[in-house]
Amino acid sequence: MKTVRLEIDGKTVRAQEGTTILKAAESVGIEIPNMCHNDQLEPYGACRLCMVEIVNGTSKKLVASCIYPVEEGLVVETSSEKVQRIRRMILELSWPLSQDIAKKYGVTRSRFRTETSDCHLCGICVRYCSEVKKLNAVYFKGRGIEREIAFVPGFGNECDYCQECFGFCRGGKIIQEYVES
Repeated sequence: MKTVRLEIDGKTVRAQEGTTILKAAESVGIEIPNMCHNDQLEPYGACRLCMVEIVNGTSKKLVASCIYPVEEGLVVETSSEKVQRIRRMILELSWPLSQDIAKKYGVTRSRFRTETSDCHLCGICVRYCSEVKKLNAVYFKGRGIEREIAFVPGFGNECDYCQECFGFCRGGKIIQEYVES
């Protein structure tokens, strides 16, 4: 596989073609925050907390680093002011679940009226059940602000023995849903 050279926060980085920016940054010790990434799962890009600014030639744009592949000559800024503003906004929108990460960005409360939920809608539980366990017992129900996780009726026995996705849930919503189902 071909190796490409790019720059992340002023560091020259070499990475295999097809590697995501997130993984390339991690390989040289640059931390990019995220809520929906899990090494056992396919990249998803749901939370957008891993947003970075890229420069390719003369154009600048924001991309989710967990799904954007590295390119030869790409310049990546992981903490520009624009990126910092977006991360703070995302953390406010996911308040209060994001408090552990929010402290690093100076976010101490949300200015938005948000309904308290124990779920980020990161999809890790849904994806883990589908991709790793091949059971598809957990799914997203509803659309937009009505979206939530749910268990497929009749899958209780499999979940009784497995429960592996429970450990990935930051807010504990999957456990709450399981108990209520």
